[in-house]
Amino acid sequence: MSMIKLDHVTKRFDMVTTTKEKFKLLFKNQSKSVKTFTALRDISLEIGKGEVVGLVGINGSGKSTLSNLISGIIYANEGNVAINGEVAIIAVSQGLKNVLTGRENIRLKCLLLGMDDAEIERRMPGIIDFADIGDFIDQPIKKYSSGMKSRLGFAIAVNVDADILIVDEALSVGDQTFYNRCIDKMNEFKDEGKTIIFVSHSLSQIKSFCERVVWLEYGQVRLDGTTKDVLPEYKKFLAEYKKWSKEEQHQYRRDRLKEQAANARSGKENVDADVNVKHPGWILSGLGLLAIAAGSLMVIDETPSLTNLSDAIMKFF
Repeated sequence: MSMIKLDHVTKRFDMVTTTKEKFKLLFKNQSKSVKTFTALRDISLEIGKGEVVGLVGINGSGKSTLSNLISGIIYANEGNVAINGEVAIIAVSQGLKNVLTGRENIRLKCLLLGMDDAEIERRMPGIIDFADIGDFIDQPIKKYSSGMKSRLGFAIAVNVDADILIVDEALSVGDQTFYNRCIDKMNEFKDEGKTIIFVSHSLSQIKSFCERVVWLEYGQVRLDGTTKDVLPEYKKFLAEYKKWSKEEQHQYRRDRLKEQAANARSGKENVDADVNVKHPGWILSGLGLLAIAAGSLMVIDETPSLTNLSDAIMKFF
């Protein structure tokens, strides 16, 4: 049974540098072109029920973008994304609000997942116990270390009964005891037949936990196969890559992106990663719009069905 299916998916981000430029895109159609960066290009991928898949690649390859796309945090510009089930993503401080306490963040996250007060109260003790951050549970998140944020985020995610679990570098912080507890919990999920995507720079973690590995390189799938087949190839590439100077690494990136662009222009793939495209005026990538409506603060993130700011605000009255 397919839990995740991506068909020729492309994700682009606007290369705007100021808040003023971002808001300009909301109010009117743009007559001039907006430069874009393609984080994912022509990705086709299928992950079945119960699979444990490692996601590897050097920085900037699109691992977190792919994770956010699968979890519904962002949307594709092209292609189809089909997700069968509830998704929980675990990343350091993912979705946690700095001004709220740990307990308040738990409540907020559970409310956003559609739980009622009774369900939240039932789950709260288990989440707090798993996080094991003591009295800090009633302190604002901004006082937490990265390890404490990761513990709380993991505790929330593993207690919401998701069908698909995405772990994005969340085990790179924290102590060995908590790491072992997390691995035990994920093994429970594995035994229950849940689908897990494990994003990590730790190849030892990938090797011990994943049966399949997808290697991303600058927004494309370079290799997809069993762990024993893909990991040695990736290790070999990493060993060579780390020998290069910074300039050589940057040149490699430029060459790969040019190659992708050439393939795109010849019709082998989707739209060029680095060309300018006409911006419709209503897509807002990477910027959350805050609208104060009826005395409360609303967050509008990527609203393709709304053509301008007034429509966005009026929708909440």
